Amino acid sequence: MTAGPTNPKSPILTDGVTVDPNNLPVGTEKRRQVRSMFDSIAPRYDLVNRIMSFGLDVRWRKAAMKRLSVAGGGTVVDLACGTGDFCREIRKAGLLPIGLDLSMGMLAQARTDAPLLHADILRMPLPDASVDGATCGFALRNLVELPGFFDEVARVVRPGGRIAFLDAAQPDNSVLRWGHGVYFNRVVPIIGGILSEGRAYRYLPKSLAYLPPWDDMKASLADAGFDMLERKVFTGAQLITGTRR
Repeated sequence: MTAGPTNPKSPILTDGVTVDPNNLPVGTEKRRQVRSMFDSIAPRYDLVNRIMSFGLDVRWRKAAMKRLSVAGGGTVVDLACGTGDFCREIRKAGLLPIGLDLSMGMLAQARTDAPLLHADILRMPLPDASVDGATCGFALRNLVELPGFFDEVARVVRPGGRIAFLDAAQPDNSVLRWGHGVYFNRVVPIIGGILSEGRAYRYLPKSLAYLPPWDDMKASLADAGFDMLERKVFTGAQLITGTRR
């Protein structure tokens, strides 16, 4: 894990993204705060997600499963599995899910029969080339290090295996992007504050700053050992897919 510079007055360049240390944590402090935050919002996490996304998060996961394209009976690891939404979709697709998450609070709220492991997905307790695919839902921007994460995913996914990662994104269309910005930055924190914990949902819009541009992420994934890389942008989300070389 990389902690970055310690000067609190200077911008921090982490994975190609300049992050203001006065607003967003980095390194081991980010890891600690993210785990604590998800422990605290776990009881109402699913409810707030459905309301915030108008139920579109369910549709996005279904789209991710279609593009994952893992053969029936294969094993798929869901990284930062949370309450098990992706694990349930993996099971519905006739695949064998395994869920990993750093937050014990989220795992305690999980609604899935998949085996769940309390683990840091930057250091997975899985053998090399042991799974046929990997999913990750809205967690990339919460990681301390993206290139290292991509390397670790490449380690556990067998050659020919597939990945499908969802995360937040601004729409490409300028009008939709403006509307999304107003909703995401102003309305979402209010909804989160009413239904759950305001601090966490004030962090959510800011956390987009952690995500590098697609070209940089694509290069990091290619360096880690993935090709056939594609990105699809929805209204408020992006889906990244690829194949392990």
